[in-house]
Order: sequence, then C-alpha cells, then structure tokens
Amino acid sequence: MLSGSDSGIGHALAKYLDSLGFVVFAGVLNQDGPGAEELRRTCSQRLSVLQLDITNATQVREAYLAVSEKVQNAGLWGIVNNAGILGFPADGELLPMSTYRHCMEVNFFGAVEVSKTFLPLLRKSQGRLVNMSSMAGGIPLPRYAAYGASKAALSMFSGVMRQELSKWGIKVAAIHPSGFRTGIQGTAEQWDQQEKELMENLPADTRQAYGEEYLLGLRNYLLQLPSHCAPDLSPVLGAVLHALLARRPQGLYTPGKGAYVPLCIFCCFPLWFYDFF
Repeated sequence: MLSGSDSGIGHALAKYLDSLGFVVFAGVLNQDGPGAEELRRTCSQRLSVLQLDITNATQVREAYLAVSEKVQNAGLWGIVNNAGILGFPADGELLPMSTYRHCMEVNFFGAVEVSKTFLPLLRKSQGRLVNMSSMAGGIPLPRYAAYGASKAALSMFSGVMRQELSKWGIKVAAIHPSGFRTGIQGTAEQWDQQEKELMENLPADTRQAYGEEYLLGLRNYLLQLPSHCAPDLSPVLGAVLHALLARRPQGLYTPGKGAYVPLCIFCCFPLWFYDFF
C-alpha cells in the first residue's frame, strides 16, 4: 500500500511495482484525477486505486478496511508512506505559520496516521514500513525550514519505529532522495496563492530587512528548481524495492547524486565546515 500515487515518485512506484507482479493498493488524493485514471488505464487488474487523503482520518480508516477485506489473514507486506508536499521554499523567517503546519500535517502526521492504522496488517506478515523522507530531513538546507523540519520528524519516527517494531519482525526504512523531478513544487496557481499569503503576512520591518528585490526573486527559485533535479526516478524506485524485498534492508537509503556526501559531512565534520561547504 502506498500513498501519494497521483503523480511523481508515488505514481512511478505504483506502475513499477505493478509491472513486477506486486498486488498494489495505490492511494491517491483524487480518485477521479488524471493520475488515478492513468493508473487504472495502464496497470494490471492487480492494482487497486484508493481514495486516500492522508490528513483525513476517515479516509485512512476506509482505506484500511478496503485493504483488510482483500488481504484478509495474509496481512499486508509493505506500507510506503510517500505522499508529501514541498510548500513555498523561502527563508524560515518569511514563511507563514500555515506553511509549517501544512507541511507537518501531510509529511509527518499523515504518515504517522497511516502507519498506526495499517500496522496490524504488517504485524501479520512481518512486513516492511518504508517512509519517503528527503535529504532535507537529514541535513539543514536553506529555504527548506518547514519542509525539512517535517521530513526530519518523519526520519526520526522511522528510526524509532525500526527499533520498536523489530520484536515483531517488521523492518522499517527511511528513504532520503536527493533532487528528483517529481512535480512536488506544485503549479503556478499554487505558487501565486502561497506567494500572496507569504507577502501579506510579512511585518513591515521584516520586508524592509530582506528588501523587495529579494522577496520578488523567491519565485525564481521555484522556476529554476526542476532544471537542477534528475529526471530519472529509477534510483529511488530501486531503493524502495530493496527496502521492501531485501532480507536485511538498510535503515536509511540515500538514492541520487549528492545525497550521501552532504549527510556524511554534516554528521562527521564540525558544523562550521558544513555551513561553509
């Protein structure tokens, strides 16, 4: 069972696992949207599309009941908490509190809700819990205060669950991809709304301190973001597959160019060196 299958990594992962013969339960935010329709059209009949807004406890419970009815006593082999949002990348001081709360609701609390709800099915199969975090959840990255904090919480949750669930044979892994082209940055319409909210909530002295030119240039970062991201998602898909099938999966995967080195520098060198790096 995986969440966030409308687009990006989740969409590609649903197709990939289906092509390998898995029975896939693809949770989507909009079961009538183009992503869900494409999964129904292109995948085998083994794949089931589930309406799953992970911030909606009722939908999470309904998805659990639908999956339970299909797997029955066999249990569920894997949960992949993939659904996530980026928010508007900007300096932490500039971001409205609503951005912090929204990131935490989707990237952390939603994943926890899904995990807690579906764990009884994993316990039956001694299966796998895989959480899609980010390199921003392991190292501090400018402009990602809200997103990074929510992914750091998810990574810590993964580590604790790995320790606590081992007594039932459940293995837990966190995935920390580097930059991949997934569409997580959202649409121009969403940018307009987020930028408007950010600007409207800025105190006058903060606006003056940063300057209008800097504030107006924040959107350019979003426009340039895809060009700095890898289009090939196969390293991420391979990491998830290994986490699901390996006899001894890693607790942490860092797929993608540049994901592992910064983490090593952050963990092993003085902080001043990382900040300079």
